[in-house]
Amino acid sequence: QVQLVESGGGLVQPGGSLRLSCAASGSIFTLNTMAWYRQAPGKERELVADISIGGSTNYADSVKGRFTISRDNARNTVYLQMNSLKPEDTAVYICKAKIRRVGITVYVDYWGQGTQVIVSS
Repeated sequence: QVQLVESGGGLVQPGGSLRLSCAASGSIFTLNTMAWYRQAPGKERELVADISIGGSTNYADSVKGRFTISRDNARNTVYLQMNSLKPEDTAVYICKAKIRRVGITVYVDYWGQGTQVIVSS
């Protein structure tokens, strides 16, 4: 079994900052690309940022220069530092990880449950 558990969401004023964390646990052999998605009410899920096992990053245009994704491979954890938050960043933020489990030869995408971020004054 593999679990992804997010934390760090909450209510913040416009211009504020939050740091999200997502920890993977279970029978993990290799943790490949990790990513943050978000889904706002009535909208489709969209990729916010991802990071490869080697540390290469990719960002949505809407968050470039404001958000930073990073990972701690020793802790199987990915982070999303969100600065200069805007009301349009309000969404459920969901972690995804491409994982190869112990004894399994293929990679499978696992998703967390999500953490709510509300940007409002």
